[in-house]
Amino acid sequence: MHPTSRTVRAVALTALALPALLAGCTSEKSGGSGGGSSGGDIKIGLITKTDSNPYFISMRQAAQAEADKVGAHLTAAAGTADGDNDSQVTAVQNMIASGVKAILITPNDSKAIVPTLMQAQQQGVFVAALDTQTDGNKGVAATWATDNTKAGEQQGAYVKAALGSTTPILAMLDLQPGVSVGDQRHAGFLAGMGLTDNSPEIAGRQDTGGDQGRGQTAMENLLQAHPDINSVYTINEPAAIGAATAIANAGKTNAIVMGSIDGGCAGVKAVQDGKIAATVMQFPAKMATAGVDAAVAFVKDGTKPTVPASGFIDTGVQLITDKPLAGLNSQDTTWGLQNCWGDKP
Repeated sequence: MHPTSRTVRAVALTALALPALLAGCTSEKSGGSGGGSSGGDIKIGLITKTDSNPYFISMRQAAQAEADKVGAHLTAAAGTADGDNDSQVTAVQNMIASGVKAILITPNDSKAIVPTLMQAQQQGVFVAALDTQTDGNKGVAATWATDNTKAGEQQGAYVKAALGSTTPILAMLDLQPGVSVGDQRHAGFLAGMGLTDNSPEIAGRQDTGGDQGRGQTAMENLLQAHPDINSVYTINEPAAIGAATAIANAGKTNAIVMGSIDGGCAGVKAVQDGKIAATVMQFPAKMATAGVDAAVAFVKDGTKPTVPASGFIDTGVQLITDKPLAGLNSQDTTWGLQNCWGDKP
C-alpha cells in the first residue's frame, strides 16, 4: 500500500465489501479527527492515507484494539484520497491543538509532510510513521513498515521459478513515477527475476496507480501490443485483479504467470481462485500495534524505539501460493486467508 506510496495500497480493493468503521472510532474524510472509545489519559492520533482502503481500515482497527488494551485514547483521521497531503497536514494540526501526546501517520506525501511533523516534534509530540517512510526519515522517531524491496524480490523470484527454463516476456504494471513504495517493489522484482530496467525481456510497462480499473486497461493495452506476454509484475493486488480480468478475457489465464504484493483477503482469494499465481503478504496490524506501544512508552517515560540502519523497523512479508516451488518459503492460501487483512471471504 502499500503499495502510495502506497498509492499502491491506498486504492480500495473493489472486490471487498468494506467493513463498518470500528465502533467508537470515527474519522472525517476531510482530514478532521474523531474520538476513539478508549478513555485513557494518553492521547494518541492516527492519520492514515485514506479511510476507505481495507488495508488502512485494518490498521486503524488494530491501533484501536491496542489503545484499548493499554488504556490510551485514540483519535483517528485520514486524507481524502491517496496523495492528499493537505488533509493530513490539517489533521496533524488539529491533533496537536487537541492535546495528543503522540501521532502515528502513513504519509501521503513523504516529503511535503515533513515540515508539519517536525513542528509537532518541536512541541514535544512523539511522531512515528507506519507503512511509508518520510523523506530521509525526517520528522519521525521511528517507522514500522514492510521491506518493499524484499517483497518485490519474493514476487520476482516466484515468477522466475514458475517460468522455469522459459524466457520471460514480461509486462510490468507499475504504480507511478517517484513514489518510494512503487520504486522499491519495482526494483526488488527485477532483482528477483535477475533482470534490469534495460533488459530486453521487458515487453512493456504501464502505470496503474495501484487501481483495479487502470490495471485492467493497462493489461489490455500491453496484451494488444505484445500478445506473447507470459509473465506479469503487479504493484499490488487491486492492479493484479484488474489485470487478471484482462488476461481471462483474452483467454490467457493458463499461459501467463502473474505475481503481486499486499496480502489482502481479496488478493489471497484471487490466488486461491487461480487468478494470481502468488502474492506477498504484509502485516499492517503489526505496524499499528507496535506504533501504539511505542507511543505509550514514550509518553510514560521518554523511551524511544531503536531503529536499525535501514531507517525502518521491518514488520515482515510472507509469500502466499497454492503452487509452492523449490527453494522458496511459502504458505498456502488456507494460511493466507486466516492471516489476511480486510473482509474474509
